[in-house]
Amino acid sequence: MAEPPPLPPLVDHHCHGVVRRDLGLGSFEPYLTEAHAPAARGTTYFDTQTGFAVRRWCPPLLGLEPHCPPARYLARRRELGAYEATRLLLRGTGIGTFLVDTGLPGDLTEPAELAAAVGGSAREVVRLETLAEQVADTSGTAAAFVANLAEAVHTAAQAAVGFKSIAAYRYGLALTPEPPRPAEVGRAAEEWLAARAAGGRIHDPVLLRHLLWTAVATGLPLQLHTGFGDPDLRLDQADPTLLTDFIRAVGGLGTDLVLLHGYPYHRQAGYLASVFPHVYADVGLALTHTGARAATVLAETLELAPFGKVLFSTDAYGLPELYVVGARLFAEALQRLLTGWVEEGAWAAQDAARVAAMIAADNARRVYRLP
Repeated sequence: MAEPPPLPPLVDHHCHGVVRRDLGLGSFEPYLTEAHAPAARGTTYFDTQTGFAVRRWCPPLLGLEPHCPPARYLARRRELGAYEATRLLLRGTGIGTFLVDTGLPGDLTEPAELAAAVGGSAREVVRLETLAEQVADTSGTAAAFVANLAEAVHTAAQAAVGFKSIAAYRYGLALTPEPPRPAEVGRAAEEWLAARAAGGRIHDPVLLRHLLWTAVATGLPLQLHTGFGDPDLRLDQADPTLLTDFIRAVGGLGTDLVLLHGYPYHRQAGYLASVFPHVYADVGLALTHTGARAATVLAETLELAPFGKVLFSTDAYGLPELYVVGARLFAEALQRLLTGWVEEGAWAAQDAARVAAMIAADNARRVYRLP
């Protein structure tokens, strides 16, 4: 079997910070799953595709043999310390650029820390719902909230490379596609601010639509969570085809929409990317959680999605191990698929190399206007 050319430094176009503290079994294992609860009695989240992938790819980066027992791996991790383990793991990913969604709570690394660990670069992706909640906490009236939100989005757009929405979590993707009228936004803001004192998150569909259209007006790429996630999500409300009317409404305005994750709707995301010029499909998170089946999921995404419309990411959060797993599974799956297609005569070798570079880095550099 001919060896495929090496991939360029990866652009991870959607990821999060990692925890700075040392982790034991009880604090490490929850990051291997989207569940909120501990594993069922007598089971462990290490016995998942993600857990097995961590045990395959990560121990060698810390000086251990592949597939070593979790307890031994975590002991070695604590021996090195969180900082050094994170540095060694991130340097084994092949990632050169991180586009970081900074909207999650907790003591997580900043984008600059991720970049420093690999000698690469990092930029911020602003989560709209988090930004709106921060603005609400400093706005006394609905009118002030609406004005301050517009200013906050405009200011964020000066430094960020894009925005992200988790409307799929807060309401679902079956939103009315048109921008809401100012009077609707004012009424919804007034009602939400009245409830905000009790810590209420933004979930009103009018305000979520307003956020989306405020971001669209900036012209920056807009990432949209689709497909699976944690139990806060109604999976049937995260099918990206529910966005079809919104996608049509945004067409021609200069904003690219990036459909994150997708699984199990990754084929639908590939279809939308194939028929709408401003829609892109992401392969992050799905590959991490399908592990040894990652090549199958990636192949299904590439059935319809144009190759210039598919972007790599890890969606890593909390653990540097998830950066390793996301990057290694992606690289292995992509090279296995493309090598096979070249050997079958379906693809030319030079086209396979070109497509690999596109998905690994070039597409993201174009969409997010990176150097």
